[in-house]
Amino acid sequence: MPANAYINRIATAVPEHEVHQFFLRYAASMLAADRRRIFERMAGLAGIERRFSCFAPALDPEGPSVDLAGTFRRGAFPGTAARMAMFGEAAPVLAQNGVDGLHLGDEASRITHLIVTSCTGFSAPGIDLDLVRRCGLPDGIERTMIGFMGCYAAVNGLKLARHIVRSDPRARVLLVNIEVCTLHIRETSELEKLLSFCLWGDGCAASLVTAEPPGIELDSFCCTVADERRELMTWDIRDHGFDMFLSGQVPAAVQQALRNNQDALLGGRAPEAIDLWVVHPGGRTILDAVERALDLEPAALEASREVLRRYGNMSSPTVMFVMEKMLKKPGGLLGCGMSFGPGLTAETMLFRTVA
Repeated sequence: MPANAYINRIATAVPEHEVHQFFLRYAASMLAADRRRIFERMAGLAGIERRFSCFAPALDPEGPSVDLAGTFRRGAFPGTAARMAMFGEAAPVLAQNGVDGLHLGDEASRITHLIVTSCTGFSAPGIDLDLVRRCGLPDGIERTMIGFMGCYAAVNGLKLARHIVRSDPRARVLLVNIEVCTLHIRETSELEKLLSFCLWGDGCAASLVTAEPPGIELDSFCCTVADERRELMTWDIRDHGFDMFLSGQVPAAVQQALRNNQDALLGGRAPEAIDLWVVHPGGRTILDAVERALDLEPAALEASREVLRRYGNMSSPTVMFVMEKMLKKPGGLLGCGMSFGPGLTAETMLFRTVA
């Protein structure tokens, strides 16, 4: 009989530079007065109070450069090559901070598999080999990179970790979700793009998955793709960084997809049977859409709303920031986790807390 898989530990990390108010003022400076008022009103409703970046902001958000180093100068933002060089420097440091939070110690030498998810940068040799060196992982560790899947990549990482542990109960899987979203700031006067960028922050989540309780037992997974709405959310590599398009129609599409596929996503259970909700806080309107689709009480998504308030949307690590809070819950509770991304795709999972 296959072994069960458990998330034993989760550690999270963000960079030192708090940038939310700075970026709001920068974005507003790109707009004419009438559109600036619209932007400020809509940004104020986003439910975000803080976001963090690997890059120190300049002293003046209306000055000649966005960052303190002067790399993002108005009228001369860097191209993709320069941004990837910055990713190569910043991402391994943030990833190590996340793994260090697990306090593996001598246990690091026993890790058998490393899974890394990221959609905000690429290099080879990459973060996986950097982590082997930085964190004292075995040279022969089995490594898997899950790239460019966006916000739902962490759920796919957990799905793969579960497969590994169920096939080999001796496996000890380290899952690292690392994103440097603020690297892809754009110089634009398009209101929709500026509002979209004001969601994003940088962060990392590291998780240990084994066949040994206690922790969070990974029960089952389900995916649904609203292919006819795929144009509503896209993430493309262009000459001047990675370009996110996030339509204002996404919340309504998410709400409809959840209603149409509720039985499959919840394993035939009614929402009232779910004790814990771990929903990726892609934005306030996304959480509102989930709440409406499943007729949830406002308190059901408080953990997701708290993560959104404190960190913004960090892409793949964000749902694990919410999941971390579930490790403090008593045993015997049934939970549902879900994340959304390009496709339009919803990746969901059912889990149980085990004391």
